[in-house]
Amino acid sequence: MLQALVFDVDGTLADTESTHRAAFNHAFSEEGLDWVWDEALYTELLEISGGKERIAHYWKRTRGGIVGIDAYALQDTIARLHELKTAAYEGMVNDGQVSLRPGVLRLIESAHDQGMGLAIATTTSPVNIAALLRKAIGPHWRALFGVVEDASTAPIKKPHPQVYLQTLQRMGMAGAHCIAFEDSGNGLKASVAAGLPTVITPNRFTQHHDFAGAMRVLPDLAGTTIADLRIWHALATGA
Repeated sequence: MLQALVFDVDGTLADTESTHRAAFNHAFSEEGLDWVWDEALYTELLEISGGKERIAHYWKRTRGGIVGIDAYALQDTIARLHELKTAAYEGMVNDGQVSLRPGVLRLIESAHDQGMGLAIATTTSPVNIAALLRKAIGPHWRALFGVVEDASTAPIKKPHPQVYLQTLQRMGMAGAHCIAFEDSGNGLKASVAAGLPTVITPNRFTQHHDFAGAMRVLPDLAGTTIADLRIWHALATGA
């Protein structure tokens, strides 16, 4: 029986990636780096989960004008860049540059009204989550979600299932009693590895990913109801 819905954040709850890309580029400019991540490059870099990990990967690939830097200095530089990026992203969200994807809020509210469990399982930072959902839902957003697992509590990034396993543990549920919502191949691998039937809503950054193993692949959640989810879940699990 379906008991809970578990949502990824970036790209799933909202189309955030263009704003994240702009925030990264702002941070690079602030630090005097000549790095510019265009859409094609950023699409490639999204294969790396986590903002700090993405910066480290790009630095190792290009050296980026930072020569002879030791490991500790590199970590400090990455941390500074990520702080600048996070601040820029929060400002853009507060300015209304990001909104929830179609059907997301209605589905969350319907699930809450029907007494279903709701959780967030993401590898983004708690600051990013709070900025987005405070603006999109309101200051009461946290009351909707019984569990929130993020980069601060689950440091091993997707496609590793850590964030989903911890979410399930805190919810006291088996994965088979939930549905996960993801937008990427790495997210799907993580949710499936934790035993959750998964609905995929790709965006332009992830539409080329392999979604074999998803319960459903939809353009968005507009028109999707809890009744639909119960039917799909029953077909997928035989429950």
